[in-house]
Parts: sequence; structure tokens; C-alpha cells
Amino acid sequence: MFETVLVPTDFSKYSQKVLECVGGLPGVKKVVLLNVIGPSDPLARVWDPGARLEEAKEKLAEQAKFVEAQGLKVEQRAEPMLEGDIFRKIQAVSDEEGVSLVVMGARGKGFVENIFLGNVAKNTLRYGDKHLLLMRYKMLEGGEDLEEHCSMIFSKVLCPTDFSEPSEETINFVKGMKGIHEALLFHVVSSGESQEHVDAKMKEATEKLNAIKAEFEAAGIKASVQVAVGSPAEEIIEAAEKEDVSLVAMSSHGKGWVKQLIVGSVAYEVSKNGTRPVLVVRAGKAS
Repeated sequence: MFETVLVPTDFSKYSQKVLECVGGLPGVKKVVLLNVIGPSDPLARVWDPGARLEEAKEKLAEQAKFVEAQGLKVEQRAEPMLEGDIFRKIQAVSDEEGVSLVVMGARGKGFVENIFLGNVAKNTLRYGDKHLLLMRYKMLEGGEDLEEHCSMIFSKVLCPTDFSEPSEETINFVKGMKGIHEALLFHVVSSGESQEHVDAKMKEATEKLNAIKAEFEAAGIKASVQVAVGSPAEEIIEAAEKEDVSLVAMSSHGKGWVKQLIVGSVAYEVSKNGTRPVLVVRAGKAS
């Protein structure tokens, strides 16, 4: 399913932890390691990347050995860039290498504790067109071993849906993934003219979720359903914590999405403010 995966790396501890998990992704055969090198002086108009490029290649070679030990092929890309957003280089390399998934840490070098989503991750989320797995590690600062966490990332997946076409594509995408042990199918009722109206919406949503649950169980995946009332992003984040899910898998867009728009607000808020890894499935690409 994810045969070729791109992992942007800045050689931070967050980037290294991503590499510890990449071998457990369904169907992965090849990993493209990308380091983007910019000038030390952002105002520089002329720049020779020489020494920094050689240093980056050495560090990439070290990380490549780590990935190859997991039985994967590795492509190493050290790319100098005088100006522009690093996201654009990530997108360009993704296109050149034909990757199906970008995997990156939510934060990288120099992160500030109260910033939940680093600038490169944010722009890749908002403007990219590849499926994106944003990894988060609550325990990272404590130095705990992540081996168990990585092996269990697909053990319990929260699948929010608003029953739109993009959400339906994402549900089918997740249902077809190998290694999914359990799925929590989740819908949030966010409006209603009266309590009776809200109750009716909750009942209708529960019936739809139960139908999807039957499909998951027919595929051999344990499934449960939940319907909540409130703000979709807030309820998804709360449910992810309360149910202790290993991953949130959701569509980049929901109802009324327009192809030219950036990532939908719910996917953005969950990715920005949540504490669990998030798999963002791009609308229209979940084939």
C-alpha cells in the first residue's frame, strides 16, 4: 500500500524516531531519505553549500544503514536550496520519486514547547498532495524506548467520518490496510435546531456507522462505533485520548470540499493540536 515512502530528515531526534517506525508501515519497500540544506544566512544571495552538503551526505549514509537493517531499500537525497519553503522541495522530490506517503515528525530542530506543529510539517500538511503520516511522541523527551509504540501504531485506529465522499474513501482505504487490529468509527454531530433534531442526527449516524462496522468485521477487523456532539476537531482529539488510540486516520477534506483549497479545517486542527500520530489521506487519492 505504501511501497515508496519519503522521510524528510533534519537529523533531529524526532527525525531519527520516525526512522524507527518506518519499517512497520504496510507494504513499504523503499524509503527516500531527504535532507534539505539552506544557507546559514537566510539573506544570502550567493552561497556555496560544499561543506554542508558533504556533512549531510555522511549523516544520510548513517541513517540509511539504520533503515536498510529493517530490510528496506534506501534512496538518499541531499538537496541544497538557496531560497524558498522547504515544503516545496519535499513536494518536488515526492513527485520525482513517485512516493505514496510522506512520513515526518510533527516537530524538528529547535522546536518550541508550546508550538504543536513545526513549520515544515504544517506546510506539508496544508499544501501537499501526498498522503501524510505525522508522527508524535509524547514520551520522547523522557528518552523512553519507542519500539513497542512503533510496532503497535496500527493496533487501534480512530476513523472519524462525516459520511462525505472523501471520508468514505478514507474509510475504505483504512479497511484495506494490513495490520489494522481494531477500528473506532467516529462521527460528530455539530449542529441541530433542537434536541430532537440532534437526537435524530445521532440515531441516523449510529445506523450508518453500524453498517460500516459490519464491513470492517467482514474484513476481519474488530470495530466499534461512537457518536459525539460538539466541535468535530475537539471531539476527535478528546476521543483519541480517552480511547487511547494508536493512530487517527482521517480524510484531508470533508463535506463541501473544493480541490483547490488547502487541507480542511478539521484535519488541520486535529493534526495541529492532537497528541496522537495522524494519517492524513488526501481526498481523491485514496485508491
